[in-house]
Amino acid sequence: MYLTNEVKAEIFAKHGGKAENTGSAEGQIALFTFRISHLTEHLKKNRHDYNTERSLVLLVGKRRSLLDYLKKKEINRYREIIKELNIRK
Repeated sequence: MYLTNEVKAEIFAKHGGKAENTGSAEGQIALFTFRISHLTEHLKKNRHDYNTERSLVLLVGKRRSLLDYLKKKEINRYREIIKELNIRK
């Protein structure tokens, strides 16, 4: 499996402050970004996998809503996470 507990803990430690802080918006955005990049690579090889395509669209929507929330609440944290993850806006 591509997303083990160790990988999740590493993502949350890097972006969420510490590995146990799984509820932070930055950590969740980073996790969604990791999953989106994995699904994008999968879809490049398997163009007709429509279930994965739907999952990808849902993940992008979730990440977008979290980014909108962060932008509305704390613009500096929003700018940091956008720059750190190289997310286009």
